Amino acid sequence: MKLATLKNGSRDGWLVVVSWDLRYAVEARPFTTLQQALENWSTAESVLRQRYHALNRGEALGRFAFDATQAEAPLPRAYQWCDGSAFLNHGHLVQRAFNLPSQAEAHIPLMYQGASDDFLGPCDDIVLPSEEQGIDFEGEFAVIVDEVPMGCPASQALQYVRLVMLVNDVSLRGFIQREMKAGFGFLQAKPSSSFSPVAVTPQELGAAWRDGRVCLSLLVSWNHEWFGQPNGAEMSFSFADLIAHAASTRRLRAGTIIGSGTVSNVDREAGSACISERRALEMIDHGQASTPFMCFGDRVRLEAFNAEGETVFGAIDQRIVAQPTPVDESSL
Repeated sequence: MKLATLKNGSRDGWLVVVSWDLRYAVEARPFTTLQQALENWSTAESVLRQRYHALNRGEALGRFAFDATQAEAPLPRAYQWCDGSAFLNHGHLVQRAFNLPSQAEAHIPLMYQGASDDFLGPCDDIVLPSEEQGIDFEGEFAVIVDEVPMGCPASQALQYVRLVMLVNDVSLRGFIQREMKAGFGFLQAKPSSSFSPVAVTPQELGAAWRDGRVCLSLLVSWNHEWFGQPNGAEMSFSFADLIAHAASTRRLRAGTIIGSGTVSNVDREAGSACISERRALEMIDHGQASTPFMCFGDRVRLEAFNAEGETVFGAIDQRIVAQPTPVDESSL
């Protein structure tokens, strides 16, 4: 099943069911928002799945063309967004390149709690105040969970996964080292994250949902040029591990989003899912980084395809733009 949230002028948008090929959609009545559906998943899942099947058979009344440019993030705002760093290869490369200390407890996943009050849609511009802080994209997978009890072990965690998405976890590298050294978590380094047009149930992924991992390549392009296609199968910590980590001392409410962190593969032929990793490789190989960070006007595109070459989540396709200069009304 595939679900999306369309823009309708409200903060939480309009929930719709989307066909498997992302060509058509139909309203998700009686559920108006994804958060509402998640909080009533025991009944919502069967109702929405029936509508999904009818839509795919061409039998859904009131169907209309699905336009990803009109999509919000599946959850335009969420009660909680916890982003992990589950691909240890990425961390090892950055540590080696910049002579950073290793993670003290490598058996425990890294995770931070990000801002979740204002997510971006897949085609929304990324509006930022300056190019000077090292604008970077980060391609990730993420899951949305139902209610997860405190202390949930990893062996039981996957039963709470309801939906899977793509993420562009926009990062401002100029702030990251300062905030890491402060030891209080990211804030200015992490502006609003962006999510794929649709969120899909794990069953929709078929064999690509395996061992708590999205075993698909994440195709990344920057200004229409290939940048990387690392596969989610190399996730060092599974989503089961990340969910258990987040729930170790508290319960997780329905609608909590858990991110994988930057997708990264050992095989360099796979490329990278963020600029920082490519720069780290340049530092390792040549002693200095040569790839610049993003500029205003740049575009980034993230997309994953199944074995048949069909888009699974739709594409995140965004442009970096400058924040408009505020008008000084006193001078008018």
